[in-house]
Amino acid sequence: MKKIDLKKDLKHLYQPAAKEVVLVEVPAMNFLMVDGAGDPNTTPAYQEAVEALFSVAYAIKFKVKKTLAIDCGVLPLEGLWWADDMAKFSVADKSGWKWTMMIMQPEFVSAALVRDTIAEVKKKKHLPALALLRYEKFAEGKSAQILHRGPFSAEGRTIAKVHALIASLGRKLFGKHHEIYLSDIRKADPAKWKTVIRQPLR
Repeated sequence: MKKIDLKKDLKHLYQPAAKEVVLVEVPAMNFLMVDGAGDPNTTPAYQEAVEALFSVAYAIKFKVKKTLAIDCGVLPLEGLWWADDMAKFSVADKSGWKWTMMIMQPEFVSAALVRDTIAEVKKKKHLPALALLRYEKFAEGKSAQILHRGPFSAEGRTIAKVHALIASLGRKLFGKHHEIYLSDIRKADPAKWKTVIRQPLR
């Protein structure tokens, strides 16, 4: 059995220790993705998306372990966040938020394997978001990122630091606000939550 730890192999992207903003080059990677809109705290579609993503991600993990003899852990949940009018993108009113929730997959996971796994999960569970789940390559390239410690409600200053560094370099924000959730928020103290805040730049 071959063991692969992608969080360790991609430590600079998935286990960063930096308390200050750093520049990283993010390669193109494959993701399970579900798009949606609305307040993630109150919109049923958000929870449905997350449930579908983890159900398929874990099913893929066990399928790969059985068929390819590779033991590879499931990567953390990630989210892209935006609004049609970014001037109105505010934590005070999340009803207009749009999002793409996603989980990265290793290179040896093929589109066919994902398709077959989704079909198998559908037979076992009634998950509305499975119909929305897609498998897609996503590339960000040059980005600024930092590790935020604390609740999501306190991210404002951390995000401002990322944007300030980009501006100081004479660059512009490009693409969508990206977060990677390293903590299990159902169990961990909000004060200890760890979230990677990332912003592509050009």
